[in-house]
Amino acid sequence: MVKAFSRRTALITGAGIAAGVALPGAAQAAPAGRVGFTLGAETLDGGEQVTSLTLNTARLGPIEPASLTTATFSVHVKATSPIDTGGQDVGYELDRPVTAARLDRGNIVLELSYGEGQTGGGTLGYITSKARNVRLDLVYTITQNAPVRRHGRPLTLAGFTQGALVNPEVDVFTHHVSRSGMKYRLYSPPPRRGRRPLIVWLHGGGEGASLPDGYYDNETTLRANRGALGFATREAQAIFESAYVVAPQCTAAWMDDGPRFAPLIHEIVRDVVRRHPVDPARVHVTGCSNGGYMTLKMTTTHPTAFASSVPICGVVAGRKAGDPPLVPDPELAAIRTPTWLIASRDDDTVDPQANSVHAHELIPRAELTLYDHVVRDGHQFPGHWSWIYAARNDPSAHGTHLWQWMARQVSGG
Repeated sequence: MVKAFSRRTALITGAGIAAGVALPGAAQAAPAGRVGFTLGAETLDGGEQVTSLTLNTARLGPIEPASLTTATFSVHVKATSPIDTGGQDVGYELDRPVTAARLDRGNIVLELSYGEGQTGGGTLGYITSKARNVRLDLVYTITQNAPVRRHGRPLTLAGFTQGALVNPEVDVFTHHVSRSGMKYRLYSPPPRRGRRPLIVWLHGGGEGASLPDGYYDNETTLRANRGALGFATREAQAIFESAYVVAPQCTAAWMDDGPRFAPLIHEIVRDVVRRHPVDPARVHVTGCSNGGYMTLKMTTTHPTAFASSVPICGVVAGRKAGDPPLVPDPELAAIRTPTWLIASRDDDTVDPQANSVHAHELIPRAELTLYDHVVRDGHQFPGHWSWIYAARNDPSAHGTHLWQWMARQVSGG
């Protein structure tokens, strides 16, 4: 899975057909100049993948659509980690099948084969020894196998230069750094009158920074899953009547020191409320796994700050048998924030019985949605990934779905 465009994104030259190379049936093909191309990406439920390449050919003049086929260009990718992996191979190198070739406002778009669980399209790699996702350095190489036609004449491109990674859902979130140095991304809805809700998304452990490696990208939280992105969709924005969405990125892992991180997150919330037309009575907090723990911790340390709390596959028990609980029973029993817990029974990373079910039994008037498996569009994901359901507004209780329930909640401020 990868990053938007930053210093780690390679600027490279694709291996196009060189000027003067003879091609079958293209003896008179004249070489055109080099063209740049961008990587089009989409964050799937299982993580971001590169789904297309757009060649910036509009300036060359009208290209005949009939001259484009899936065999006109070949695509190769090499993905490597930007930091030391301790010997683990988290990258890949392979050919990406082209499933369609078309024109979009004069630019050639190569659509690539992709899908949940498919190797070779991902922009992130998971380093086991660091328990971290990192944005892979992607080097895409395009080879032109046959000329295209322009004004009835064959056209061969001299080469290709890779540009930015473009993911419209990610790119609408802006980069920020709090006064205490914690990075975060912010989605701002279109301007209109009145104050808006704010949704705080707290990522899982794999999306934190790796400071010993100098890695703090402020992006993996939006690329590893649809947790934050789901709340910025048109559907969610209609339900919440235009909400801000903020996604802080931890400098380590929330569970490493929840009491220290809680005020840092609260500082970000206060800053967003101060700078933007946010209704302080409609601030909602939610997160998955490590972030599910931190979601609960926020409601124990700031008991009146949030209108609702949605901990997903969160942790309250100790890390190991015999360890003290991360969120003690008296703290759970004292929570007054309306809470809806989500987990899957087949979660083999965070025991749902000892964590979500246990918390549900103690938190007054809490809701609990417990799935048997995590399945979407016929693809079964690991049981730990129950955040997929929350990101799609699937959980329901008493005839009300999760987002509608959240939108109705109002805190005392």
